[in-house]
Amino acid sequence: MIFGMAWFAMMWFGLIMVALIAALVFVLRRRHDAGDDTEAPTGEQQDEARQQVLDMVKGMHAAADGLHGRARVRALRNYMDSMSDGLELASEIRSPASGSPKGEWVIAPGAKPERRILYIHGGSWIAGSPKSHRAITDRLSRLAHACVFAVDYRLMPENRYLDGIIDCQRAYRWMLNNGPGQKAPANFVVVAGDSAGGSHALGLIAWIRDQGLPPPNAAIALSPSTELMLTSLGSRANLKTDVMLGPTVKKLSRVPLPLLWWGTVLGMRVLPTSPMASPLRGTLHGLPPTLIHASESELLLENAQRYVEKARAAGSPVEMKTWPDMVHVWHLFTPLLPEAEEAFEHIGEFLARVEASSCR
Repeated sequence: MIFGMAWFAMMWFGLIMVALIAALVFVLRRRHDAGDDTEAPTGEQQDEARQQVLDMVKGMHAAADGLHGRARVRALRNYMDSMSDGLELASEIRSPASGSPKGEWVIAPGAKPERRILYIHGGSWIAGSPKSHRAITDRLSRLAHACVFAVDYRLMPENRYLDGIIDCQRAYRWMLNNGPGQKAPANFVVVAGDSAGGSHALGLIAWIRDQGLPPPNAAIALSPSTELMLTSLGSRANLKTDVMLGPTVKKLSRVPLPLLWWGTVLGMRVLPTSPMASPLRGTLHGLPPTLIHASESELLLENAQRYVEKARAAGSPVEMKTWPDMVHVWHLFTPLLPEAEEAFEHIGEFLARVEASSCR
């Protein structure tokens, strides 16, 4: 029963996320196809499109209806990967050399091989891939003039949660001295990730500090998970406004806390209190300049704010910017969603500030 609770939480988290993504892609691509040669949509049209998304989310929780176990996981992964179908990318997608960590290089025109970004995709640790997040990695490569290595880390349930962390650690060590074309040291490095990958990114920069490795110049976490503790679920702020996670959390809030705790332990094979799973629980001193983005409507906002406050109190240069009424990881919908473009412009400004300060 406990194991079942763990999978109930993880699977429904993922299914809600994929349903929302599918709805947004459908609506935004319709707008794109119909409006290539027309004026930008008015505020009223944007509101109407977002309302269509919210209405569609309610009817799209059945993305893997009738499927169970591994078949349900496969359906979820296929759904996420299909998000990149038909995307027009400016970047070249290149496989790394044999013997390298699994993943792909995303290289925009003008990207310099000595400038590198390690990107860790989201997907509730059970789905997602470098392919599913090409909209983000392509945009990052263009704005930073950097080669992005999107790591294809191992996912649950066929692997341990820890295996994914190990893959990210190995990818960072490797990327310090390996570019897309040849073995050469990097002179500008960023660690970035979204949602579950944002959690891995925040955990990774603390691990880099503890290992005494060369630190990244900066870190970026988009709508990151910072805390796995499942306490006070029913009283969480934004429970009603988070259309993606709210329905699931409302159901989980009715489950006795001990069952949720042990379900998480058995499902993820890691304690929720471990800094590897909950970066908020770790020591946050000595971190590189870090930028966190979150929506003011999402459930992960509160813990992300707590992470920023704790990091700042420890003396780390961590900052946060929020957007109102955005879905979880709205960055995926660039350039069709204006707020996604605003977010990337802010990331570009952040990286420019980091570089300017490092040159002083």
